[in-house]
Amino acid sequence: MSTPSLAALPIRRLTPRDLTACADLSEDRGWPREEHKWRLLLTAGTGYGIDDPDGGLVTACVVTDYGPRERPDLSAIGMVLVAERHSRRGVGRRLMRHVVEEAATTPLTLHATPYGRPLYEGMGFKVIGRAEMVRGHFTVGAPKPKVFTRPATAEDLSAILRLDEEVFGCDRTHVITRLPAFSDQLRVAEDGGRIIGYAAAWPNMDNHVVGPLIARDTETVKALIASLAAHTDRPLRTDIDVRHEELLSWVKEHGLAPAGFNAVMAYGISELPGDWTRRFAPLTVAAG
Repeated sequence: MSTPSLAALPIRRLTPRDLTACADLSEDRGWPREEHKWRLLLTAGTGYGIDDPDGGLVTACVVTDYGPRERPDLSAIGMVLVAERHSRRGVGRRLMRHVVEEAATTPLTLHATPYGRPLYEGMGFKVIGRAEMVRGHFTVGAPKPKVFTRPATAEDLSAILRLDEEVFGCDRTHVITRLPAFSDQLRVAEDGGRIIGYAAAWPNMDNHVVGPLIARDTETVKALIASLAAHTDRPLRTDIDVRHEELLSWVKEHGLAPAGFNAVMAYGISELPGDWTRRFAPLTVAAG
């Protein structure tokens, strides 16, 4: 029996049952397995993939919708991967074309590596910004930030959701409500009893990823990062919008080193919704 061509293999929806296959695909491409992140994405978002007749996945990606379920305001694409043995055969383009068709009129966004950017540009995605990845052991120095921060409680969730929708520009309740279980730390910043920012630190291999980072201003986000760092021994990693130059300089002064850039790209819109001045870093580049 002959093996069907890649073009004949059907694209299907992935579920949390595909977690191991997705992690195997990450490992095949030299990425960390990131099972914790895959589990979040496959439950909060919609996975797409092609099964390999020889086992595993030929390709996969995840799309996370924001806004009304029936008609999302924005969809973020992430974890676009093609198995090494099937690379450079057009399968990634085929999967992306399927995702774009499924989205219909919903605007799309993604963070592109330099390797993946030509594929997305060829499909009509435009670069609308950049994010710089920084990582390392954060060193707390004087003077300490003056903004008050504390661990978030269940009673804070409604205020966090209101602030997040205001700043992000779309309702992402189905993702943010998973943060208490997904993250090791979830902290809020307060001013006069009012929540003016929040941030999470979640485990990813040997480090803690800091995100989302939502805050009233740079001083507030500095306080949130410092408070997260004070409660972990792991290195920190985050992806900061390059327009936040003061914050990037500050984290580098405190031990985080540059680790590369991603292009923020969009399809169907010229800029992301919300208020970028208060949106400092995403939950993960795979989910916007």
